[in-house]
Amino acid sequence: MEFLNDMALFVEVCKVMSFRKAADKLNMPSSTLSRRIGHLEKEIGLRLLHRTTRKVELTEAGQVYFERCKPIVSEALLAHEQLGEMLSKPSGLLRISLPVDFGVMILAPLLTEFAELYPEINFEIDLTPKLVDLVKQNIDVAIRMGNPPDSNLIGHKLMQFRGQLYASADYLEKNGHPNHPSDLVHHQCLSFPNNLLWKLNHKNETVDVKITGRFMLNSVGMMRKLSILGQGIIFTPRAIVYDDINKGLLVPILTEWQGDFLPAYAMTETRLLPAKVRVFIDFLREKLMNFTTHS
Repeated sequence: MEFLNDMALFVEVCKVMSFRKAADKLNMPSSTLSRRIGHLEKEIGLRLLHRTTRKVELTEAGQVYFERCKPIVSEALLAHEQLGEMLSKPSGLLRISLPVDFGVMILAPLLTEFAELYPEINFEIDLTPKLVDLVKQNIDVAIRMGNPPDSNLIGHKLMQFRGQLYASADYLEKNGHPNHPSDLVHHQCLSFPNNLLWKLNHKNETVDVKITGRFMLNSVGMMRKLSILGQGIIFTPRAIVYDDINKGLLVPILTEWQGDFLPAYAMTETRLLPAKVRVFIDFLREKLMNFTTHS
């Protein structure tokens, strides 16, 4: 049954398309890994990988074999781990991809709490606004805002936000309070360059406002800071500015008007989750649902 072990090695190589990277992950020499894959090809009687000095590519037969072997290897690893859970707590390296602002403002304290609960789990965190490829970049879980696009990924809903309007007392003293969303066209508004149409809802009324402002940027954290400094109105979930409101740094305005619901999801490659990923998602779902309720 040695070919089953070689099959698992082949899957690891295909995930990263590199013998060196796969060997580093498996903690074995590249030469040994290459020899094992060569032995597997000999047993099958077909070439699975094209090797050059610069890259590794799947042959047609290799692509078919990889697609069939990957779920088999995942199931075997999961079965092995689930038995191990009877004897030990979840452990290993958890690779997470997060939007920068969401990670810094909301998730950082939760990660600290989670790390204390599971001391055997270590973390590799990629803070990026980009939609990473979970398979190619070997990411266990990615946190994404908004409804997930149609893909092969599995979405686990964590929470949902609704945007509201805030400004500093200093800004409002100088520029006045808007009495209706339509008044926002006369104010400095802080937003993303690709989000210049704010949709606000109140009961059965919806208003679309084309906003303007001196500052257009791609960081919620920077928008929040500029708003505190009196540079304009921010349209953001209450959870983002909860502490600022309590400290009197920002004031809610047009409180009866809110934006559409914006969900947050944990995205995974499969529903067959290893323990470290499963407990992380369950922890976030519980904490963030409560966080939304109390914010």
